[in-house]
Amino acid sequence: MGVKRKQHSAQFKAQVAMAAMSGERTLAELSAEYGVHPTMISTWKQELARRAEELFERGAKKAAEGEQQKTIDELYRQIGQLKVERDFLAKQPAISRLLKGGR
Repeated sequence: MGVKRKQHSAQFKAQVAMAAMSGERTLAELSAEYGVHPTMISTWKQELARRAEELFERGAKKAAEGEQQKTIDELYRQIGQLKVERDFLAKQPAISRLLKGGR
């Protein structure tokens, strides 16, 4: 049977990454203290540095979500319009036969 991987909480990862970013201790010291491989600490540190600006982009994020919602609403409107057109055309005798495979 395989070894089960250890799952760390987001809070723990943030704590370790912040300790690594402070530079007060080396990766080896942090690894011994927290029981995590130095490569993993380095990965968490890089992730924290890369995504740190997302914390301060609240307004831009909400604007992007609003644009995405507008696009979704427009697509649903188009789907509804196409359904109405299809239903209307299906009621026409000549088109109805074509849709059913007849002539």
